[in-house]
Amino acid sequence: MSESNVTFSEAEALDFHSRGRPGKIEIVASKPMATQRDLSLAYSPGVAVPVRAIAADPGAAYDFTAKGNLVAVISNGTAILGLGNLGALASKPVMEGKAVLFKRFADVDAIDLEIATEDCDRFIDAVALLEPSFGGVNLEDIAAPDCFIIEQRLKERMNIPVFHDDQHGTAIITAAGLINACLLTGRKLGDVKVVVNGAGAAAIACTELIKAMGVRGDKVIMCDRKGTIRKDRPDLDQFKSAHAVVTDAQDLRQALVGADVFLGLSAAGALKPDMVMAMAPKPIIFAMANPDPEITPPEAKAARPDAIVATGRSDYPNQVNNVLGFPFIFRGALDVRASAINDAMKIAAASALAELAREPVPEEVAAAYGGLNQSFGADYIIPAPFDPRLIEVIPAAVAKAAMASGVARKPIADLDAYRAELRARLDPTTSVLTLAFEAARSDPKRVLFAEGEEPNVLRAAIAFKEGGYGTPVLVGRENVSDLLSELGVDPAGYEVLNSRNSPLVSRAVDYIYAKHQRSGMLRREIERMVNQDRNTFTAAMLALGEADAMITGTTRPFSQSLSQVRAVIDEEAGTTPFGITVIAGKRQTVLIADTAVNERPTAEQLAAIAIRSAAFARRMGQEPRVAFVSYTTFGNPPGRHIDRLRDAVKMLDSLQTDFEYEGEMGVDVALNHEAQRKYYPFSRLSGSANILIMPGLQSANISSKLLRALGGENMLGPYLMGMALPVQIAPMTASSNDLVTLAVLAAGGADAVRRAR
Repeated sequence: MSESNVTFSEAEALDFHSRGRPGKIEIVASKPMATQRDLSLAYSPGVAVPVRAIAADPGAAYDFTAKGNLVAVISNGTAILGLGNLGALASKPVMEGKAVLFKRFADVDAIDLEIATEDCDRFIDAVALLEPSFGGVNLEDIAAPDCFIIEQRLKERMNIPVFHDDQHGTAIITAAGLINACLLTGRKLGDVKVVVNGAGAAAIACTELIKAMGVRGDKVIMCDRKGTIRKDRPDLDQFKSAHAVVTDAQDLRQALVGADVFLGLSAAGALKPDMVMAMAPKPIIFAMANPDPEITPPEAKAARPDAIVATGRSDYPNQVNNVLGFPFIFRGALDVRASAINDAMKIAAASALAELAREPVPEEVAAAYGGLNQSFGADYIIPAPFDPRLIEVIPAAVAKAAMASGVARKPIADLDAYRAELRARLDPTTSVLTLAFEAARSDPKRVLFAEGEEPNVLRAAIAFKEGGYGTPVLVGRENVSDLLSELGVDPAGYEVLNSRNSPLVSRAVDYIYAKHQRSGMLRREIERMVNQDRNTFTAAMLALGEADAMITGTTRPFSQSLSQVRAVIDEEAGTTPFGITVIAGKRQTVLIADTAVNERPTAEQLAAIAIRSAAFARRMGQEPRVAFVSYTTFGNPPGRHIDRLRDAVKMLDSLQTDFEYEGEMGVDVALNHEAQRKYYPFSRLSGSANILIMPGLQSANISSKLLRALGGENMLGPYLMGMALPVQIAPMTASSNDLVTLAVLAAGGADAVRRAR
């Protein structure tokens, strides 16, 4: 139940999955593997020691192997998304994707396993025999009724959590929303009349969970394609008959008369406006059919303005999104080594989600979702999927419930300390970047793509548009339309500006000539620049308000692009332009500045760069700790070129700053707080530095490019700071994904410019 309004071409989807290393996951060693000694410890003979320890105590497997953080994502492909039974092999991209979500949201390692059988017994035997390998099993995309049989029998046979997300994930998020909807409408769970439309895996799981939470069984009417599920129906299987009731209602329309709640897990358009009008006052409607709901929120609200409506879509309020549940539920279950995920843990997850939605929404989350109505109410009964608090709130609640219900084999003594550990598991930068994309979708901008004939740029512009992040404006020649057609999109949907024949050329020339006429430049020189150089023309379009931001850089060196842009767009008052590169490591994000502009920055420039970098770090979710780095640490060994760094520190000392800073120091010390405490106890940093201010462009640029070459997928930038208008200059080696990210960040910069004015 996580359908979004993001669109993309089939070519883009295939390119995403095939580019570089095919697929979406890989295995990375978590221990050093560089020397013969490392290999001897990792394998023979060193591995014999933990083998004997585990043989003596099976629980030691959690201490000496990855079992305690490893989940198997398993399917036979009989119910792949909304595509049906396409087989085990075809389900692999989905299962890999599920593994990625586990890692992204809760730092849970997951391996996808596709089992080529539709025989329940064979499937169950195959999975049960894998128990020694994993800490938990997530079943996915298995058709009903087999999914019920498989899950129940695996729970009976296995002593680790087994969880069918298609059932219980949807049920938990739905239950959280129902708690809050009842609170807002003055209802109690024990009193509500519920109609469930659909009798598949998710519908039955939702029904079972809300009953476990207090909804009375005789007040729940379930409907399938043949009508209401009544005790007098002879065609019910064991799963439907468990929810059969005595009722005179024969179909959905009759069942909904006077109903308080509609839970739809069926088909698009199943709920009609006149049915909604027949429901009780302040009706609660969960229309979760995928990809199109049983009724859209506008239709439901038109029929009943007092309704509270949730769907599975991200383009409507109150999205029922399973990613709010399964990563965090497994996180909590794994951390207490739970033997199962029981009803108590599911209810705890639902209750924690409901409580979180009632808390004040963090500013960055509200901004990402449009900034409006992001507080508890009819349009916000379920937390946003990218709320950074989920990682600490949900696993802690699940772990506590596991301990209270007796399924935890490793209880957590200090839940407050555990919550702190959970916060530290994920680097906040990942969440912040995700929120930046959500913010772009909630407030789309016009972004100029200066090199509109380059294949990478065109692919990025297509992804930017189809992702809903804004309107790309391509600057190029007459052949751009042909190139777009070759990439499989309709050129009519894209705006192209040609600096040779655009009616805006004269305005661009007038604007630039007014800036430079007293600097010796002739009007004909400027006309030639505008006609021939796309950066000049594009920058003029941005300055004239024809778009909100611009991106360039793939066809020429950064310095050349910046020089052309600076001829048109001024620097931000009181600062100097500089580049900041983001390195997102496994456990920490580090920012490096200046990686792009100033060859030998003065002390004043270094101090200004530190101040702006600290502000940027806060935007990225980091508490800034700045280190001015050098080849020497506090004068050891003595050096000749450290005065500028020391003077920059002195300048910050004379100012009222709100961030930590220290220097000069070597990178090995700056990134190692233990070394700081041991050898330099006077250091003012309270932890490892996360901002490295480099002494010069040479060291900064070499360092960042070396790191990009070794691990480029985890790098972003350089991100250009200090221009009066939002301009981003990509590296010449940037991929189309890199360009989309920079375009989104450039669009976000337009908001900052607007606020400053």
